Formats: sequence, structure tokens, C-alpha cells
Amino acid sequence: MSETIASRLSALGHRLPVASAPAANYVSTVRTGDLLVVSGQISTRNGAVLTGTVGAGVSSEEGRVAAECAAISVLSQIAAATGGALASVRRVVRLGVYIASSPDFEKQSEVANGASDLIVGVFGDAGRHARAAVGVAALPAGATVEIEALVELEPEA
Repeated sequence: MSETIASRLSALGHRLPVASAPAANYVSTVRTGDLLVVSGQISTRNGAVLTGTVGAGVSSEEGRVAAECAAISVLSQIAAATGGALASVRRVVRLGVYIASSPDFEKQSEVANGASDLIVGVFGDAGRHARAAVGVAALPAGATVEIEALVELEPEA
């Protein structure tokens, strides 16, 4: 029996939610050749958006948790696109992590580690990725974190 993204995530103490539908005129994922592009996924937990600005009411640790939650949503989109097959993922190539930050907050990389650590925990070495950690003024729905991803998949048969 092959391991799934959900089972690997469960072993880390998390539950894989059902992949969310797009919120506007776009698709959640696009596959082109062996690459899967995952649209931005905001920080949610148990269906509720984690909101606020890091450095202005939201601590770095709370931001880190929000990044982890957004990464779980990225995983749900990858699972939806691959039938849940962990073995379909050759490599997580890149994460773009956007953090609602106060103007004087400068630890975006520490917040983004919440996502990176989870991705590496699920995929091992194949989860080691390039990354951007960017502070922004605001995100959709007041979310604390939004993450987009580029993933290399096994070739289609």
C-alpha cells in the first residue's frame, strides 16, 4: 500500500482538509508537463481564516502557525491534483510565502519556516525548496499568510 499525503501529514499530527474551491475567476491548480502550479492558499484552520498582521497584534509564533496552516491547504491542493499519491511528487520546487506584516516587522523568514518545516516533514528531501518570504500590507479575507507553490510531479503515464 502506497503512502498518501494525508497519511504522512497525519503522522505529523495534522489532518488534511478537503481542497477548497477557488474564490474567484481562477483554478486552484494547473499542471503543465511535469509541473504543478498551486494557486495561493490562505491560512485557515477548521474552516476559519486565521487573520491579523504579524508585528501588530499577531506574534511571530502565531504567524508561524498561520504559515503551517496555509501549507496544509497547499498540500490539500496537491493531494486533489494527484489523487493523494505522495509518490507523485518528485520535488517541491518553490514556495512563495506572503505574510501580512507591520511596516517594522523584519522576521518574515522565521514565519515562513512554519510552512517550510511542514513541507519538508511531509516530503523529506523532495520537500526542500526554493522560497520567497515577503511581507505585504494585506491579504485576501484579512488572512495572516498566503502561500503559492510550484511542484514537480512524476510524468503522466
